[in-house]
Amino acid sequence: MKLVPDTSVIVDGRFLEFLQSEEVEEIIIPEAIISEVEHQANRGMSIGFSALSDLKKIREVCEQRGINLVFCGSRPEEWQIRRAREGEIDNIIRECASQSGATLVTGDSVQRHIAEIKGIPVIYLEQKKIVKMRIEDFFTSETMSVHIKADVGAFAKRGKPGEFKLVRIRESISPEEVEEIAYDIVERARRDERSFIEMDMKGATVVQLREYRIAITRAPFSDAMEITAVRPIVKLALEDYNISEKLRRRIEERAEGILVSGSPGAGKSTFVQAIAEYYASLNKIVKTMEKPRDLILKDEITQYTALEGSMEKTGDILLLVRPDYTIFDEMRTTSDFKVFTDLRLAGVGMVGVVHATRAIDALQRFIGRVELGVIPQIVDTIIHIEKGSIAQVLTLRYTVKVPSGMHEEDLARPVIEVRDIEEEKLLYEVYSFGEQIVVVPVKEEEKGIYKLAARGIEEEMRKLFPGLRVKARVVSDNRAKIYVPSPAISSVIGKRGKRIADIEELLGISLDVEPLGSERASVERIEVEVEMKKKTIRLHVGEHLAHSKVSVFADTHRLFDVTVSREGYINLRKSTANGKKVMEALRKGEIIYVVPL
Repeated sequence: MKLVPDTSVIVDGRFLEFLQSEEVEEIIIPEAIISEVEHQANRGMSIGFSALSDLKKIREVCEQRGINLVFCGSRPEEWQIRRAREGEIDNIIRECASQSGATLVTGDSVQRHIAEIKGIPVIYLEQKKIVKMRIEDFFTSETMSVHIKADVGAFAKRGKPGEFKLVRIRESISPEEVEEIAYDIVERARRDERSFIEMDMKGATVVQLREYRIAITRAPFSDAMEITAVRPIVKLALEDYNISEKLRRRIEERAEGILVSGSPGAGKSTFVQAIAEYYASLNKIVKTMEKPRDLILKDEITQYTALEGSMEKTGDILLLVRPDYTIFDEMRTTSDFKVFTDLRLAGVGMVGVVHATRAIDALQRFIGRVELGVIPQIVDTIIHIEKGSIAQVLTLRYTVKVPSGMHEEDLARPVIEVRDIEEEKLLYEVYSFGEQIVVVPVKEEEKGIYKLAARGIEEEMRKLFPGLRVKARVVSDNRAKIYVPSPAISSVIGKRGKRIADIEELLGISLDVEPLGSERASVERIEVEVEMKKKTIRLHVGEHLAHSKVSVFADTHRLFDVTVSREGYINLRKSTANGKKVMEALRKGEIIYVVPL
């Protein structure tokens, strides 16, 4: 019997196993198969190396059993390689079988039917099951991920999201063993209907093998062959999270643009799985966009990946499908954020997953990619996950106002307010400042309205006490401190406190009277790092004060006022008056610090 195998039965070992039980006179290998396998191996694709390994084993069997091994045909043309997906290579293999009077052996059902239509004898091999050293053997019930590297060994992360430890589970592992494990992974992913080869590029292969997300790397991409496998060990429902009734109502009724943020391994994917299944339980149509598809979800939730390698094309399909909610797992590139934006503006409820160490950092991923005024229409809720739990929830609101810390009415502009959902406390403001979009932390004592109120109190005090030096600071909605020269305190308070009581009634706020000068002890003092350069001095203040106006102090005396750069530092030329003041203070050994204005 003459046999012509095609690529489908070579790459997964089915043809090799078939040879063990059949009497074969001659095996004919089309040059098209050799060309295809060589091309895949040269690109560093795992499937190519698997096929090379099996071709060598086929030759060994032929030599042992005296089977004639020949090659037929010629290498395919470039246009045939480009159209391999349309069946050009398969057609070359069928022609080889037909011209040789041999039987075609295939595991591809389409190839089988075409051969039968053309009258070519064909043997169809069902998918086979093999038992080898498998990636699952390295996992225990508490193992989150396994990291295998040739000649180094195998390590496992054990524990739960945010609380795990890295342990060595194999002292050494040979390149051959690693290759065998990779071979098994790729084979099973090709056969299993619930597994996928998500990406196969030169030096890197990404596989979703059931619940295992696996990355296989080899030279030249990595210095040695390596396998990293990740598996979710916890599956929770939304009820398992300690969420408030306010957050639950928001997720169910109002939130339609949710960002779930957290550092790698914090438990983001586990949480979005819970949200996806919660929405499905409310009779909503839920889809996912994942690359790779590694969320473990009910069968009712369809999981999409990048269509022809493009999430934009997946988004186009979803615009036609129009689900109620879409889970976009792991947004990284600008195109991902644009797809999220397009779907959200089209009316689809979106839940996006992003890597971020703070909740506000997730919002910053949109800045520069999307117009500022559109962001609140896209994102209304940010849920930050740490150690498998909800650490912070922020909400967004768009308004027009004078940003906190500014005083002039004509400085009003569109501002995105970022608030804590539980306390409704204003934490950040996002607005345009010159040509930049800035994210400014807001402290309660520095709120713009407080500063405006303090100015009003100072004006009223000067009307009541002409010529009085006075400084006011509002510390809460119903209390303020006023600072006057020590000799004037008794006059301001009055006999038995009657005058200050009248002033409090007039202003509608409780007042504490303190000596002028003591207000410096109650404001934030930030010591700075001084960096000396050839012609300049750089004072490192911190990015949290970027674009803020501060007073620079040396010990107890103020040197000057200045605005901090967007990078969080103050640059001074040594030859300027301010530079000389700092130089002199440093020469005297005085401590340099700043106080926000």
